[in-house]
Amino acid sequence: MTTETTETKLSKAEALKAASHFLRGTVPEQLAQADDHFDHDNELLLKFHGTYQQDDRDERGVGGLTEDGKKKKSYIFMVRTKIPSGKLTSQQLLDELDLCDQVGNATLRITSRQGLQLHGVLKENLKDSIRRINETQLSTLGACGDVNRNVMCCPAPYGTNAQKTVHALADQIAHHFAPKTKSYHELWLTDVGTGHKEQLNGAGSDGFDVEPIYGKFYMPRKFKMAIGFPHDNCVDVYTNDLGLLAITDGDCVTGYNVVVGGGFGVTPSNKKTFPALAKRLTYATPENVLQVIEAVFKVQRDYGNREDRKRARLKYVVHDWGIEKFKAKVEEYYGSSLPEPDPADVHGFNDHMGWEQQADGRWFYGLNIENGRIKDTDEMHLKTALRVICGELSPSIHLTAHQSLLFGGIAEAKRSRLESILVDHGVKLTNQISEVRRWSMACVAWPTCGLSITESERALPGMIDEMEAELARLGLEKEQFTVRMTGCPNGCARPYNSDIGLVGKARGKYTVFVGGRLLGDRLAFVFKDMVPEGEVVATLRPLFVYFKQDRQPGETFGDFCHRKGVEDLLAYAEAVPA
Repeated sequence: MTTETTETKLSKAEALKAASHFLRGTVPEQLAQADDHFDHDNELLLKFHGTYQQDDRDERGVGGLTEDGKKKKSYIFMVRTKIPSGKLTSQQLLDELDLCDQVGNATLRITSRQGLQLHGVLKENLKDSIRRINETQLSTLGACGDVNRNVMCCPAPYGTNAQKTVHALADQIAHHFAPKTKSYHELWLTDVGTGHKEQLNGAGSDGFDVEPIYGKFYMPRKFKMAIGFPHDNCVDVYTNDLGLLAITDGDCVTGYNVVVGGGFGVTPSNKKTFPALAKRLTYATPENVLQVIEAVFKVQRDYGNREDRKRARLKYVVHDWGIEKFKAKVEEYYGSSLPEPDPADVHGFNDHMGWEQQADGRWFYGLNIENGRIKDTDEMHLKTALRVICGELSPSIHLTAHQSLLFGGIAEAKRSRLESILVDHGVKLTNQISEVRRWSMACVAWPTCGLSITESERALPGMIDEMEAELARLGLEKEQFTVRMTGCPNGCARPYNSDIGLVGKARGKYTVFVGGRLLGDRLAFVFKDMVPEGEVVATLRPLFVYFKQDRQPGETFGDFCHRKGVEDLLAYAEAVPA
């Protein structure tokens, strides 16, 4: 860190990271203990290793009361696998499905950043879970914590030169910015006890610093990156700390527009926090793009706020400095001036659902998975269907940023077989799913996420049921618009740039946002606040009516709301009979 940074009063988290012996802390000692949870300090360090300690609030109190009369917490762990571009093999998915049955709560969840999450893991199974994930050639290191998170990239397995180029870049970025600490291997992949602390404190056996990019403080907060295309912003590049838009000439990637400062985390009690879309910074060639990224990364490392974690993301540096000052500092770190961005910008979005053909003549199929939750129910045996498909057809697997899944490399002769496996297990095909459900997603929220104020994943499907009926009654069932719900203002399901965003504000109540759009390059605005869960669809109904009667040709719902503005929308809604 710079002198300017080290002279500030560091937050407790910064001091903890610095004293942790490169993320080791006393995790191994507590891991060996028989109790069901870790203390607060190690709970923070565990995030860097890819796991969150959680409390199942549905089960709180089942174990009785504490000495001071409070309900005992029911401790469980979420384990997140970091999967650049969301690509994995059929065997790797099968192994994760085995894990969810054997050490989790029998469900697997696709995240909004193209990763996988196990839920309900007990402390006694934590080490075995992480070790087994690594045995599949995947990793949890850096899936959480104050480091570079999973690198997102358009997942479509077209097999074109452009697609191969961006996937290779995502892998390169993920490797370059991965934490280098030996503590991960020691804690989870060996049977080493509590020794070797001196090896982790300063330098590795090769004489180099353990963390050549991060240092002992790591980043001020998490850092998110994504790679998309102007014609296909399926990964929401503008919501990331750093986004890359791949500029192409035919099937060749000629360079990247670099955007910086996106992020959706908000603390309602802190008026200095806000959601932000990234700003256009520069154009980078394929040869220098990694160096440009590293310069941006190091500016955030050295100037990000380490006193107040609520304002520690890159978006606040960009906002407080302005893009020109920020660019000047990046140029200083890069070592020379940087050009203006290419004129190209986002103009398309493809969720890649249904059948699309690959460059080799084979096909891939996009299957919508509601809110990313892979499970078997009485009505739908999705998990079993995936086991049959992976075991019989061995497709490549690609996770999308909308919590769904692509099966790649399907031969023409096997297309009908894939569909029949899904249908036989009660899984709806993409063309059987309504547009509003297809374009919806929700975060996990209650009961396991410690930040959640109210329901999200468990509430949204019922709201979509209502919305489907209302849209069909109005003849709007073919309209494409995003509906995204989160159980708190941190915005993990990216509600702040969607056509309709539903954000948990108080128990059972939501803030309703409208006016974003599918392209992901515009923030939504608050339409109504503190709307009870049972009144959300009724609150939106007048807007659907207004949209139907007063839209312009080809206008989307989000564009309509943006054009009308909040005052006009409120005036119409108040005039419409209930």
